[in-house]
Amino acid sequence: MKKETLQNIIYSPLYLWFKLHALLPLPLLYVLADILYYPLYYVVHYRRKLVLENMRNSFPDKSEKELKQLEKKFYRHFCDYIVETIKLLHISDGEMRRRMVFEQTDIIDRLFDQKRSIIILLGHFGNWEWVPSITLWMKHPEAIFGQIYRPLNNEWFDRFFLKLRSRFGSICIAKKDTLRAILRLKNSGRPSITGFMSDQTPSPTNIHHWARFLSQDSPVLTGYEKIARKTDFAVLYFDVEVVKRGYYKATIREVALHPNELPEFEITDRYTALMEKTILRTPWAWLWTHKRWKYKHENFPNT
Repeated sequence: MKKETLQNIIYSPLYLWFKLHALLPLPLLYVLADILYYPLYYVVHYRRKLVLENMRNSFPDKSEKELKQLEKKFYRHFCDYIVETIKLLHISDGEMRRRMVFEQTDIIDRLFDQKRSIIILLGHFGNWEWVPSITLWMKHPEAIFGQIYRPLNNEWFDRFFLKLRSRFGSICIAKKDTLRAILRLKNSGRPSITGFMSDQTPSPTNIHHWARFLSQDSPVLTGYEKIARKTDFAVLYFDVEVVKRGYYKATIREVALHPNELPEFEITDRYTALMEKTILRTPWAWLWTHKRWKYKHENFPNT
């Protein structure tokens, strides 16, 4: 029996469970999120040690009591993220537009009018799975929307998330195919937006630059900057805010309209500063479960 067929059989009950829950209205799903919080936080202890360590190092001036409060807020929001993501299986375009609002989209429209393509930078903040709904706000039907992703080890869950992430018409590009795919987009003659989740840790062989980020020397991804310079794509940032539970706003901000006019790593430093500002505004809404600081600057003397 093929591996894909076997996985479909094994995970079909889970998919049915997801589908049934997606039919529920979000207020009821948030009740389930509140229930999920207790076993996740108090029983499973999902990455709690790592989360608290990340927060303690990022906010050295906060007391242990403040850090504990922040930790609990994060896990409550993480449970909201789970049910909101499941809801993507059954949510109308109208409801999504009400819940995920984009401001200053005229920047994108103006660049598209100029036949320019765009790289969008964002982070694991708010509900990043809802961000592909930007397609609902655009006035250029010929534009192509893509997003870079890291394939999951579990092939069934990888296919599941690809289904969710293409819900609003964007294409998913595996990280290893990034440059090749973007060059194809450039050669297509159609304007495009390609989204990069840029707040993760680069692999050791791809550490070329460090920045001060959340009180720590942090290795930062630089591949998107190299691609922006190679293609002359404008670089923008989605500054996401949590308006209230289940409602988000993304303000589109300029990072670099002409990448090659800036010094090396300037784009990366600008993004890092913007991302930090977003996190500091509402720190519990960032994904603290990443091993963001597993590498130390002193171990990379040439960077």
